[in-house]
Amino acid sequence: MRSDHYRTLNVAPTATQAEIKQAYRQLAKQFHPDSNRETANHEKIARVNAAYEVLGDPEHRKSYDQQLRYLTQLEDAGFSAGRGNRQQRTAAAQARHRKPQQTAQKADEHLQQWLTQVYTPVSQLVLQILKPLKEQIDALAADPFDDFLMADFQEYLEDCRDRLSHAETIFHSLPNPKSLAGVAAHLYYCLNQVDDGIEQLEFFTLNYDDSYLHTGQELFRIASGLRREAQAAVKEVT
Repeated sequence: MRSDHYRTLNVAPTATQAEIKQAYRQLAKQFHPDSNRETANHEKIARVNAAYEVLGDPEHRKSYDQQLRYLTQLEDAGFSAGRGNRQQRTAAAQARHRKPQQTAQKADEHLQQWLTQVYTPVSQLVLQILKPLKEQIDALAADPFDDFLMADFQEYLEDCRDRLSHAETIFHSLPNPKSLAGVAAHLYYCLNQVDDGIEQLEFFTLNYDDSYLHTGQELFRIASGLRREAQAAVKEVT
């Protein structure tokens, strides 16, 4: 099941920015260790911070809402960006693949083209972003306040941004085959998790708040899981 920032903040998708801000303050006061040691919950406050970073900014919220609508449309069509029923997704993909307006040969050519030109390079770029994170954090842990170590970490994040931008360009360069809609959904949401994760890690470099570092790691972990889901879905279809 995908995370839902609105549920995290206990607000409706129609909530005003003022209502979102008020909800965030209440939750932060409830779960932050500096405010209330009895109800302190590091994992909870990390999720609350991540949700507010998105919903608290009107532009980020607009992009997030578009993402939710996109995923909802896919799910309504029988696909899921999370850990849904794979057998159901495969059956739906096969049914869509057999639509009469497209010959089997053309459909197969389109499928192979998308796998080669979109899926494979995007998946590789995502791996190049996710894989070095542990090593980078381990190196920085020696002394987070060392200017040279922090500069190396920031350079890694800049490289991540470049790779993500390249991956997003490739992803949108060619429409996905209908039979691979589930794979495309996994990749789409994976890229969004990577984007949010990089943003959290960038916040850490500005204020050294470990909660941003932990949230960034968690978002990268989720992205890694979505990438594996995409790989499994490709094997089922091909």
